[in-house]
Amino acid sequence: MSNQNISRRDFIKLTAVGLAVAAGTRAITKADASEDAKGERQWAMVIDQSNCTGCGYCTLACQARNDVNPDIEWNKVTSTGMLDGRMTYLPRPCMHCEHAPCVEVCPVGASYYRDDGIVMMDYDKCIGCRYCQVACPYEARSFNWEAFDGENPAVPEWGAPEVERRPRGVPEKCSFCYQRIDRGLALGLAPGVDDEATPSCCVVCPTGARVFGDLNDPNSNVSQLLKKYPSYRLRENLGTGCRVYYLPAGVVPVRKVETES
Repeated sequence: MSNQNISRRDFIKLTAVGLAVAAGTRAITKADASEDAKGERQWAMVIDQSNCTGCGYCTLACQARNDVNPDIEWNKVTSTGMLDGRMTYLPRPCMHCEHAPCVEVCPVGASYYRDDGIVMMDYDKCIGCRYCQVACPYEARSFNWEAFDGENPAVPEWGAPEVERRPRGVPEKCSFCYQRIDRGLALGLAPGVDDEATPSCCVVCPTGARVFGDLNDPNSNVSQLLKKYPSYRLRENLGTGCRVYYLPAGVVPVRKVETES
């Protein structure tokens, strides 16, 4: 590649990755973090590991609705071993941390909090330094080294794209399908209750293993599940305050799902 063909993003991408290591994945305290989101609603997701079958439907629906390059996964699902004769799985979207390391280290403010707690990316502002990707202790971001110009193989089977594709040279991540939430609220729908206003990964889950809702609403599905069952968040010792909670495998009864004959 000649010097004339190196873009601003390419230059920063090639020179800044090593510097990003200095940002690290240290524990975040309230003193370190930005002001807590004070919105009326605080969105969260509960993932029931007893009923996750590892089918990957969540990944495919996310890929379609957010027009994600098939080489990138915003929703990763990994196996975690056997329990009582069944394989268990750990789905990992963005954790939408209350005290997000990615927001703290971004030098241009491209990673930011919404008032409702969703951690967002301004892809037009992003310079591709990858500080956020290195700082994230959950490996929730994927850098798109190549432009995504082809057809999306998840479309139309898993839905039509609802957002624009990201430019080449930025770290991509789950957004809790903010576009569905915002559109649904504008129509008077309830995220976590009405499918049209709920993240696509939750909508397509055949076992109901993913549940979405408002932590500030004691009657929401997420609040009720967290009240009823023991839960955990990934790497809680870091103090990031993940808004994705897990119900451990073996805690919730396994639901039978009807299959087509």
